[in-house]
Amino acid sequence: MQIRRDRGRHVRARRGESSAAGSLREVRESAKGGEDKGCEWRPGPLRRLVDHWWDRLIGAVYSGSLADQTAQYSAHHAKRDYFFNSIGMGVWGGLFPILTVIATHLSGAEQAGMFAMAFVIANLLQFIGNYGVRTFQVSDIDEAESFDAYQIHRYLACFLMVAIGYLFCVVRGYGGDMLVICCATFAFRAIDAVADVYEGRLQQLDKLYLSGISQIVRCALVVVVFTLVLVISRSIPAASIAMAIASAVTLVGVTIPLTLFETPRSRKWDSREVIEIFRECFPAFLAQFLFALIEAIPKFVMEGTLSYDNQLYFNAIYFPAQGVLITVSLAYKPQLVRLAKIWSDPSHRKRFDLIVVAVLAGTAIFTAGDLLVTAWIGIPITSLIYGLDFEPYRMAQYLMIIAGGMSAAIDFLYQIITVLRQQEKATSAYGIAFVVVTAASFALVNIMGFQGAVWAYFVVMVVLLVLLVIQYVRARLNPKRY
Repeated sequence: MQIRRDRGRHVRARRGESSAAGSLREVRESAKGGEDKGCEWRPGPLRRLVDHWWDRLIGAVYSGSLADQTAQYSAHHAKRDYFFNSIGMGVWGGLFPILTVIATHLSGAEQAGMFAMAFVIANLLQFIGNYGVRTFQVSDIDEAESFDAYQIHRYLACFLMVAIGYLFCVVRGYGGDMLVICCATFAFRAIDAVADVYEGRLQQLDKLYLSGISQIVRCALVVVVFTLVLVISRSIPAASIAMAIASAVTLVGVTIPLTLFETPRSRKWDSREVIEIFRECFPAFLAQFLFALIEAIPKFVMEGTLSYDNQLYFNAIYFPAQGVLITVSLAYKPQLVRLAKIWSDPSHRKRFDLIVVAVLAGTAIFTAGDLLVTAWIGIPITSLIYGLDFEPYRMAQYLMIIAGGMSAAIDFLYQIITVLRQQEKATSAYGIAFVVVTAASFALVNIMGFQGAVWAYFVVMVVLLVLLVIQYVRARLNPKRY
């Protein structure tokens, strides 16, 4: 009897399978017939991509591990790396100005200025979260430190970042809308910093284009959500909170799964590795944080002296200058892993030197071109975008673009010094520049107002570029032994 019952269940199961298969065939035939009749049953490419990703993600959740999935995307595609990384870096670099423009049109210059100031602080704090690890991580071609250790380190650094940000708000006496905007932007940038360690892993495994795709998705969703919430609520604090939530959704739904799907499982982390990352990258963190602080000091001095709308004007003329930095970064950052390999071979050192000279020359040429375009149509376009008159700021814009070119050269030289594993040599240069910009900002802003802040920024970029050139020459003439 038991055997017959088992056979009966087996037959019914097979009949169920046959019935399901028959139903599936009917659906397919119906869809095919619909196509023949002109009905479009097949989803578009974007929908198919989203459906495929969702199926892959749900399948990984059901299997109990994201890290045991089979990679589906290939590595070693230079053109694809450049294409998607360029778009990703472009939308990431353009995120601040885009959100500021939207805030200006929907909430006015004063509220937009508050948002811009909060973003400046958040950008500065993000250097604590990133801790100068990205270049160190992607140039760790032998994986001396495990990816698990990099992850643990990044979460600890981001916790420290948020805690320091909150203490900063308390010390500054922020309250009401400004406090909410600051906390939301701090959370957004902390999530961005967490995403960076996963995107760095993709770059380390020569899948930089996937890192770019992750950035594109995150930034695009943030812009859409921020705009919709601001249109509906007309509230910068509410839009800032929505921005942070949208970023968290992309981190959990795209960036982390993509990295774990497409890279090998990391070996177990060791506390000594985490300590080693903190120790090795401290000079890089300190130098990069000081650099960001140097850029922010004129804005902090303005906050204590001038109204918030000055923050909007300063950042508006600062964004084209940052465009130089972003564009130059697009040229060399995808090549950091290859540069590390070139440097590791003593017979290729002259080739390494030629690459450095070529990038610096390209930076100078691009800066000159940007300056010419700005002199021709830049100011009218900026006025049109923001709906404000920027003609009185023409000379300040010229100074800012030249300073932006120097900033791009400084960032490149620092990355190269990091590849040479002598990032500690740059710390003293940034310390001297910090003293210079602090003294110049307080003196010039009190004398010249807004124009004084621009001149202070310009002067410190000149000083810092000269110091970094000296430190690079020292590092190059006295290489570390491997």
